Amino acid sequence: MHIVDTQVHIWGADTPQRPWPKRQAPHRPQPITKDDLLQEMKVAGVERAVLVPPGWEGDRNDLALEAARLHPDRFVVMGRLDTDDPKVIDRLPAWTSQTGMKGVRLTFHTPWQLPLLTEGKLEWFWPLAERYGIRVMLLAPHALLHLIDAIAQRYPGLSIALDHMSIPYHTKDEASFIGLDKLLALAPRPNIAVKVSGLPCNTTEPYPYSIVQGHIRRVYDAFGPRRLFWGSDLSRLPCSYRQCVTLFTEELPWLTARDKEWIMGRALCEWLDWPLP
Repeated sequence: MHIVDTQVHIWGADTPQRPWPKRQAPHRPQPITKDDLLQEMKVAGVERAVLVPPGWEGDRNDLALEAARLHPDRFVVMGRLDTDDPKVIDRLPAWTSQTGMKGVRLTFHTPWQLPLLTEGKLEWFWPLAERYGIRVMLLAPHALLHLIDAIAQRYPGLSIALDHMSIPYHTKDEASFIGLDKLLALAPRPNIAVKVSGLPCNTTEPYPYSIVQGHIRRVYDAFGPRRLFWGSDLSRLPCSYRQCVTLFTEELPWLTARDKEWIMGRALCEWLDWPLP
C-alpha cells in the first residue's frame, strides 16, 4: 500500500526579501521546510505528498515547485491562483506544464475570499479549468456546497476535490458535522471527490476519535473508496503524523485492504495522473 498525503503545507519565514501579505497567521510559528517534511514522512510511513502552498504566504508557489523539482518522486503541487493578476487567464493554458504542478487549490473560508464564490467572481475560471484539464482542490464550508454543486453540474469535465470534508473551520465534535448532509448530497456528481483530511483537528476527543469515525463512514458509504483521498494537513494536527495515518489503516475495521489501498493513495494518484511505482 502506497501512502500519499493529499494536503501538506511547506513555507518560508516572513522576511523583507519574501514578505507575507499579513492576511492570516500561520498554523505554526516555525516554518515547515521540504527537508522537515521529508523527515516527518519517513517517520510516519508516508511516501508521497501533495504540497498546497499556504494562504498566509500570499498567492505564491515558488517553494512548493522547487521542492517538486528536486524531489519529483515525492512531491507534486496544487498551486495558488492570483485572481487579482490581470494576466492570470493567459497563464492557464500552460499551468500544468510547470514542473510538478498538477492543478489549482482555491479557498473560500475567509471574508476576502468568499465573494470569489458567492458573487460569481470566478465564473471565468471554471470553463477554462475544464478546457485545459486543470484539476481543482477547494475549501468551501457545507453552507456553500450548493454553489459547488452547480459548478460541477455546468462543467462535468471539471475535476473537483473538496478539502477536509468541507468541515467549517474552528468547529469541533458534532458542530463540525451538522451540515454533512450537504456534502453527501454531492455524491451523485462523478466529477466530485472528497479529501478526508485534517479530521483530528475537528474533535476534542482523544485518538482514535470515535465521533469522527462515524462520519468518515457516512462519507465512505456515499462516495466510495475511489473518490476519497486521505490527507493530514500536517501543520495543524493535534496528534502525531503517524496517528493520522493509523486512524485509517488500523482503526476503521470496516475498510477492506483494497479500500485502504485506494483511500490512502491510489485514488489520489489516479486522479492526479501521478503514476505509482
